[in-house]
Amino acid sequence: MARCAICDKGAHFGNNVSHSHRRSNKMWKSNIKSVKVKVNGAAKKMYVCTSCLKSGNVERA
Repeated sequence: MARCAICDKGAHFGNNVSHSHRRSNKMWKSNIKSVKVKVNGAAKKMYVCTSCLKSGNVERA
């Protein structure tokens, strides 16, 4: 679910690094919204990231 249907943007993984340099896992989730989108003239519900919405790659229904 946490993946953009337009640009395929998903979660990124890395490390939290404390002051003493101990590392633990960290996850950055992309800002994805459930949106009604026009696809071939019909309305369809998709998961789209906010950067695609803002750039105009997607036309809302």
